[in-house]
Amino acid sequence: MASTNLKSSESGYRPELDDTERASRDEIMALQTRRLAWSLAHAYGNVAHYKTAFDKAGVHPDDFRQLSDLQKFPFTVKTDLRDNYPFSMFAVAREKLVRVHASSGTTGKPIVVGYTQADIDVWSEVMARSIRAAGGRAGMIMHNAYGYGLFTGGLGAHYGAERLGCTVVPVSGGMTERQVQLINDFRPDIITVTPSYMLAILDEFRKQKLDPRKSSLKFGIFGAEPWTNAMRAEIEQAFDMDATDIYGLSEVIGPGVAQECVETKDGLHIWEDHFYPEVIDPETGKVLPDGEKGELVFTSLTKEALPIIRYRTRDLTRLLPGTARAMRRIEKITGRSDDMLILRGVNVFPTQIEEQLLKCGGLAPHFQIELVRAGRLDNMIVHVEALPHANDAAGRTASGKELAHHIKSVVGVSMTVRVGDPASVERSAGKARRVVDNRPKG
Repeated sequence: MASTNLKSSESGYRPELDDTERASRDEIMALQTRRLAWSLAHAYGNVAHYKTAFDKAGVHPDDFRQLSDLQKFPFTVKTDLRDNYPFSMFAVAREKLVRVHASSGTTGKPIVVGYTQADIDVWSEVMARSIRAAGGRAGMIMHNAYGYGLFTGGLGAHYGAERLGCTVVPVSGGMTERQVQLINDFRPDIITVTPSYMLAILDEFRKQKLDPRKSSLKFGIFGAEPWTNAMRAEIEQAFDMDATDIYGLSEVIGPGVAQECVETKDGLHIWEDHFYPEVIDPETGKVLPDGEKGELVFTSLTKEALPIIRYRTRDLTRLLPGTARAMRRIEKITGRSDDMLILRGVNVFPTQIEEQLLKCGGLAPHFQIELVRAGRLDNMIVHVEALPHANDAAGRTASGKELAHHIKSVVGVSMTVRVGDPASVERSAGKARRVVDNRPKG
């Protein structure tokens, strides 16, 4: 559901659309068909992995004649990129690369992605389009608190803002006290940051006894982790700003694959002129009709250095018709097919815990799930923290019972809730570490 616009409505916001954003569905699909034919041929002709995978599946780029033919082609998964570390998935000579990024990777080798100058130009363009859809305009100041370096978030947002004509403050993550100082001193209009770190910035505003609603921030662009509409409402109310969701992943290009439009806030419009989406059944791989929930899959249409064919993102969502734009939308990501937790036969996503936590007036919006094993049974402990006004024994007990009741009622399983003092839950300057697995190994 779209939330009420705040600062955007007061400032007389009007959407600004480029030619592709104004295109009809027929025009978009014709463009996708031409670009998909090129991308499949480019991957097959220049990447040994794709030639082997296509040949094994018994398909050739010439077999692609219409959009529905794409489902004949094999999927690409994360291990394919790891197995071809560092540069074997690239379709151009290494000397043609102007930039290399890599994922942090929790185990094994990182995922390496590369860009030609044309790829950087496309990335800058889709990020500029995303910032504009979120309310940004040329001449505005953008406070960029996404991490710089090998992570694609910081530089992706940076180049897009410069392409749009914004003034960029490249703060990166961390140093929360300094973040607040620069927001107060430089008076930016836009902030780009993970939603969990925005809550840490909010905590610092309050710690410094500053009113966040009096800040200059009008538009927030939040991504890199799942977050809920309840958290959106919390941020918008706290800062008197418009908060929108951005989606991307390094393997596809980085941030800027899809963006929520500030005038509707009803899901993320995919920039379908560069990225072709499918939603599949995560178990069978079958393509699902628009409107059915499943795993999101992307094929790049214009990438030179790293064409990506039917990449399984593991993100769970559904495809919906366009509203503010003709290009289709995805629902807010509700979780991932590979970070779903199963407790006593019940599927649990961290976002479900977040939604229930935000209903509890005595608790701060920070949490961490700890997985433990008691005897033969797994258990989840939800670590949360009391707000100062409810930080006595009675208040913590009541808040813990309230959250446990909400979780049991909505998720359908009992969990242990432990309510700590304010600031007792681990903070992150990047993606929040929502789950800690302390079960015995082996």
